[in-house]
Amino acid sequence: MNFEITEEQRQLRDSLRRLLEKEYPFAGRRRILAEEPGWSRQVWRQLGELGVTALGVPSELGGLDGDALDRLPVHVELGRVLSLEPYLGSTVLGGTLARAVGGAYAADVLPGLCTGHRLLAVAHSEPGARHAECWVRTRAEQADGAWRLHGVKTQVLHGDAAPEILVSARISGGPADADGLGIFRLDPAAAGVGIAGLRLADRSPAARLHLEAAPAQLLAEGAAAASALRAMRRAGIAAACAEGLGVMQGAFELAVAYLGERRQFGAPIGTYQALRHRVAEMKVAVETARSAAIAAAWALVEAHEERIDVELARAKILLGRQGTFVTQQAIQLHGGIGMTEEYAVGHYLRRLTVLDQLFGDAAHHAANLGRCLRAAA
Repeated sequence: MNFEITEEQRQLRDSLRRLLEKEYPFAGRRRILAEEPGWSRQVWRQLGELGVTALGVPSELGGLDGDALDRLPVHVELGRVLSLEPYLGSTVLGGTLARAVGGAYAADVLPGLCTGHRLLAVAHSEPGARHAECWVRTRAEQADGAWRLHGVKTQVLHGDAAPEILVSARISGGPADADGLGIFRLDPAAAGVGIAGLRLADRSPAARLHLEAAPAQLLAEGAAAASALRAMRRAGIAAACAEGLGVMQGAFELAVAYLGERRQFGAPIGTYQALRHRVAEMKVAVETARSAAIAAAWALVEAHEERIDVELARAKILLGRQGTFVTQQAIQLHGGIGMTEEYAVGHYLRRLTVLDQLFGDAAHHAANLGRCLRAAA
């Protein structure tokens, strides 16, 4: 496995870093948070112009080709500045699901996603799912040739701003059954659709959907729907691990800079041996998470089917454990100022907490990894 990024990836990363350093200082992020819709349409447009939103989409559909390894540096840079843009929800989750559905729908929606002129949200998580991959209680019923959806969806990333939502619903079977699922295209403005905007722990935008006989268009069902949802979830896990790496890097860099600036007894506190040991432990944790994030992205591209979930589970475990360690230590090294709303370091822990919970937390994936290893033994 090659742990070095290519020259093309490096050039895109450097261009993206320059853009984000200009547009996303922490003061700018706080200003974006204070306004609706909770992210910057100007920055989102610039990301589209840079080509970031076109990565991972075939060139024949308006994209720049590429895969999870090409997206990895992008996620890292977005994590470093605690980006609020809908890259994970729209480009990764929505784009992956649209590609997996394929056909006329993919040809219709993906060109707009590539330019950033079109947003697409995904509604799959539900209350009571407890991170289960296919727990879907939302029902789809057909009457007079039309589909109607009934149920509740939670944690719909940027769902209050998206003009189109892809919804998983159960055509048949019980909530935990792997079979009987469908993927539906939903107009948020349609009758029977209730959308409640909310903010996650890091204050990033999301929504909760209440569906009561909401009209929807069936895009995929049965094995095709289950396969598409699995591809979306896997892409989301790899993306969360890569973004989490950027969050860890950002928190680590803030802590190191602060230790060099804060003086006590006439010397920077970063010269104290105990704190230098703490920094070394944090650096090891960051590099461990880096290796795992690269392995997760590589697994999506080149690993055999039976290895993909193993690598993703390992990366998600390390994201939760090492990421929590690094961001908590960064706060402690700042002392009291690290606990204030006005200082950036505490927000890194909040974002890490959200990424840890998305698609299953560390404990959930530790159990999954155990099952995968026992099955392979």
